[in-house]
Amino acid sequence: MAVTNASPSPPPDPRPALAGVLDPAARAWLDGGAAEVAAEPGAVRRLFPAVRRRCGRGRLTPYWTVDEAARAVLLTALPLRGRALADEVSRLHRHGDPAEQRAVLRTLPLLDLGDLALPLVREALRGNDTTLIEAALGPYAAAHLPDAEYRQAVLKCVFCEIPLARVSGLDTRADRELARMLADFAHERIVAGRDVPPDIRPVVRAFPDVIGTALAPALMGPGADVPNEADVPNEADALEEED
Repeated sequence: MAVTNASPSPPPDPRPALAGVLDPAARAWLDGGAAEVAAEPGAVRRLFPAVRRRCGRGRLTPYWTVDEAARAVLLTALPLRGRALADEVSRLHRHGDPAEQRAVLRTLPLLDLGDLALPLVREALRGNDTTLIEAALGPYAAAHLPDAEYRQAVLKCVFCEIPLARVSGLDTRADRELARMLADFAHERIVAGRDVPPDIRPVVRAFPDVIGTALAPALMGPGADVPNEADVPNEADALEEED
């Protein structure tokens, strides 16, 4: 059974890391911008696109770039809630360039939006920009995407060669159906004479009954003892035994 209400850790507060890299002028601009947004939410539409020019870019932490973190400061300063907040965030995403869209997606776990931002995640997952797909599959998606959509998102990451280590919540949301899908993918790769991505193996190995004998060497290692599928009780059998 997949976990649909998983609560992965939210990303780190970007403010402490930003304080160590922004020069005085950039810090003053960002502090002033956050105060302006808190007083007048519509100001974020003017300030959001200016962040890279005023604060810079580059890697800040494993999760944030400088511009993403600074934009997160502006978004979390919005004094809006519920639908009003979702509408403002969606507008910034819709009119933003890819860097602005990544910032919105990475900030979602810090905003009180419930399921209201799922359309933004789904839009990113429909596209082919791997940086947006990766940003979309953070703690917010792990906590809110329905099971079937989460599985498809993981499979898309495999197709797009996005490392599964970058997919939030996989340790709690991976289930037998996802393992089966990944095993089917592995079979297609083997038939085509292609390598099987090594990072799908831990997910599949957790449900060894989905691995056929032909897949065992690629997914479990040579000589692995893979249970016969007929010997593994399915969920219906388990329920009958309980009755």
